[in-house]
Amino acid sequence: MTAKQERLWEETPIDETSQKRGRKRPDGESTTNVVLSSYIGDNAPVFREILKLFVPAGSTVADVTCGKGAFWKQVEEGSYKVLATDIQTGVDCRDLPYEDGSIDALVLDPPYMEGLFRTTTDEMAGSGSHSAFRDHYSDGKATEQLDGTPKYHDAVVDLYLRAGQEAKRVLRNYGIFIVKCQDEVSANTQRLTHVELVNAWAEDFYCKDLFVITRPNRPGIVRLLRQEHARKNHSYFLVFVKRNPRYPKRIRPTKGELTELGLG
Repeated sequence: MTAKQERLWEETPIDETSQKRGRKRPDGESTTNVVLSSYIGDNAPVFREILKLFVPAGSTVADVTCGKGAFWKQVEEGSYKVLATDIQTGVDCRDLPYEDGSIDALVLDPPYMEGLFRTTTDEMAGSGSHSAFRDHYSDGKATEQLDGTPKYHDAVVDLYLRAGQEAKRVLRNYGIFIVKCQDEVSANTQRLTHVELVNAWAEDFYCKDLFVITRPNRPGIVRLLRQEHARKNHSYFLVFVKRNPRYPKRIRPTKGELTELGLG
């Protein structure tokens, strides 16, 4: 090393700040206090967490199959502008009285049992302790079977899809679509309702999340001869985001779109 090089070496200051900074640490904290994807129990606490995660307070939420409001039991009153309707209030989820793009979030929980789509009331599901479910979701009436119309499980899916078309109309772009459903065995055939819905709506809605709710008690089977399929003891909340048709691949709005929607 020459004398000049020694002088430069000795005079070059050490940047202690850069040495102490070290590896960049991302923001945030370590915690287990997060919303999970699977729960044992009732719908109400899960629904509350879904709203907290995806729907800002003050949003206009249309619950188009509200029934007795079971989902809302643990949501603080006044947190949202709730438009609660169902068949008993005279509003069909397939024909809503709202303007195009006027709703921030929509909740859909129609009859997901094919037993509510029978041609006579004697054969319908939802009797006894489940009579309120039959009244609020199917109007307590048998389904008229017309030539060419879907029946059994296909009638269930048809109702969902028609309600989904109306949800697409009334929701604003990037609005939240919360759907309750359950898989079922129909005519001894496994029907995965949640998969059918996700696939059917993929063009118009991005499936952002899925929640599994398992009932805490064991379900029974009446008149069991031989079991062919596992007995369903879980259901789903599916959370969708309405796509912007101008930018169908986007799953969240840009700052410009937020301003345009009045949310910026």
